[in-house]
Amino acid sequence: MATRAEGGEERAAAQRDAAMAALEARLGHVFADPALLRQALTHRSAADPRRGQLDSNERLEFVGDRVLALLIAEWLAERFPEEREGDLGKRLAALVAQDALARVAEGIGLGAALRVPAAEGRTGLRGRASVLADALEALLGALYRDGGLEAARAFVRRAWAPLIEESPRPPHSAKSRLQEWTLARGLGLPEYRLVSTAGPPHRPVFVVAVRAAGREAEGMGESKRAAEQAAAEAWLAGLAEP
Repeated sequence: MATRAEGGEERAAAQRDAAMAALEARLGHVFADPALLRQALTHRSAADPRRGQLDSNERLEFVGDRVLALLIAEWLAERFPEEREGDLGKRLAALVAQDALARVAEGIGLGAALRVPAAEGRTGLRGRASVLADALEALLGALYRDGGLEAARAFVRRAWAPLIEESPRPPHSAKSRLQEWTLARGLGLPEYRLVSTAGPPHRPVFVVAVRAAGREAEGMGESKRAAEQAAAEAWLAGLAEP
């Protein structure tokens, strides 16, 4: 007779299998090598430490990051034939940023299929933007490895279409806007510094301060880049204050 713990593990495994099948349907691709999909969905906290976490999704994330950049760059060059390289670069940066990746991941229900330890699952790890973004890149890496560039391209062009059409003009990040503001006034470049880092390695929280025009502001994020953007947003918000 199965114990209660064993029964719980079996139910969890069945739920993960169902979530993986649903994810394949949303991707429009059935994996010839299901092991690639399982690896893409394995957060490093659930990886086997005896294997040096090589069964986690980090290596596929490395591949998927490059695949995504290529496919988005290719698409932008087709979609906006009159734009200069600098403007295309701004669009690319926004479309491969963590926020955009997390939005796409949420739209396909990626979080429900992620393999994380039960304790981490209860803390909301599956819903963290950084975790979702990394897993989506790993999923793209797995798609590329299993079905080639065409499989990855078909998914990217479906999933990112709403984001590409959102901005008729190239976006400007907070860091870019702050830099343009200071340079236009001959004040030089804003200066960023890391204030603190907290949390475990797989759930870090960074605090960054930016100083420009004699004023400082701080921002927080799940990566130093995100914290820098938040700090720049906070600094720019201060311009509107009385």
